[in-house]
Amino acid sequence: MPRKPVKKANRVIGVIIVVLVVVGAFTGFKFLMKQKSKLETQKGNEKIQIPSNTEPIIDYNKIKENKELKELMQQRKAQYGVDKGVDIIAQSNESIKIGDSTVSMQEILEKIRLKSGDIVEKDLKSQDVTTKDKIESFGIHVVQPGENIWNIHLTFLKDYFDHKGVQLSPRSDEPLEGGSSSGVGKILKFSEHTVNIYNIREHKLDVNLNLIFPLTKVVVYNMDQIFAFLDLIDYKHVNRIQFDGETLWMPSN
Repeated sequence: MPRKPVKKANRVIGVIIVVLVVVGAFTGFKFLMKQKSKLETQKGNEKIQIPSNTEPIIDYNKIKENKELKELMQQRKAQYGVDKGVDIIAQSNESIKIGDSTVSMQEILEKIRLKSGDIVEKDLKSQDVTTKDKIESFGIHVVQPGENIWNIHLTFLKDYFDHKGVQLSPRSDEPLEGGSSSGVGKILKFSEHTVNIYNIREHKLDVNLNLIFPLTKVVVYNMDQIFAFLDLIDYKHVNRIQFDGETLWMPSN
C-alpha cells in the first residue's frame, strides 16, 4: 500500500515532463518558423528595394530665391551664351524638380534613347543607366501659359544669335517674298526634330508638339549637340539654307 503514492507521483511527474517537452518543442518550432519568415521577408525586401536617389536635384521652384542655385544656373548659361531660351541647364547625372514633380535626367535620357532605337544597359540593383556617353548638359525650358513650340524655339535661337553678335529682326522667322520659308524659319522647323518634350507629371515623352500644358511639360535641348550644329551655320547667308523636312543643309553654290 505505501508504494501506490510513489507510482502515482511518478506518473504525474512523467506527464509534466511530457507536457514540458511538447510545449518546448512547439515553442521552439514556432520560434524557428518566425525567424525563417523574418529572413524571407528581409530577402524579399532586398529584392525590391530601390536605393534612395542621391543625384543632385535642380529645383526650378527655388532658382529665384536660392542665391547659390541662381548663380550656378547663370554660370552654366554663360558657358553657352543663353539666357531666356532655357530656365535650367542640368547635367545628365542630376534630377530636376518642377512644382511637386521630380524626375531624373537619366530617366528622360533613357526614354529619348529608346525612342531613337539606341540600346540602354541598366543595372537593376543600382538603378543606374550605363551608356558610352560622358556627362552631358541639357537645357530645360519649363512651358508657361500661352507659349507654343515655335516661339519657344525662336527665343532659344535669338539667345544664341545674340551671343554670336547677330541681330535677328522681329520678323526673321516669317516667310520670304513669294511664300518660301526664311532661313530662320527652316532652322526652327528642323529644331522640332532635334528636341524633345517631356511630360514630368506622367513621366513620358510627349508626341504632340502643339499640345502643351503649363508647368507639366518641359522642352529638352541637348546643349552640346544643338550648339555643334548651330556653329556650322553661316549666318551671313542664312536664307540660303535648305530643308526638306528631315535634313538641313547649305548649298555649296
